[in-house]
Amino acid sequence: MKNISIKIKKLYDDVITPSYALDGDAGLDIFSHEDVVIEPMERHIFYTGFALEIPKGYCALVWDKGGISMKRGLKVMGGVFEYTYRGEYTICLLNTGNESQEFKKGDKIAQILIQPIITANIIEVENLSETKRGAGKWGSTGK
Repeated sequence: MKNISIKIKKLYDDVITPSYALDGDAGLDIFSHEDVVIEPMERHIFYTGFALEIPKGYCALVWDKGGISMKRGLKVMGGVFEYTYRGEYTICLLNTGNESQEFKKGDKIAQILIQPIITANIIEVENLSETKRGAGKWGSTGK
């Protein structure tokens, strides 16, 4: 496990600082800064009330919270923040379920993973190497 320092700027005094729920967790929990109801098949953009400064060579990836997505049918839409971004972090949730979903100020809405950036060198070729799977798509390896 590697540790890095990230700077946070709170845009409002009452913002909850992102935090790890348990030692060793991969994702920092992000909390709602408002009360809101998301109707079925609607999206809502949460303004988190903070901005981050991530070191060069890293990015922040926004992911679902397992319980929120599996139990409540909410899905994070988008979610890559570059190390050069200094604005307020926003989290967009889509309610894929059939029931309204209520969030209160201070509820967990998503998690952010801080990841190193690996830059790929793209090489254009005529052919790709052969593999057992080849161009097999969905279900091509069996049930």
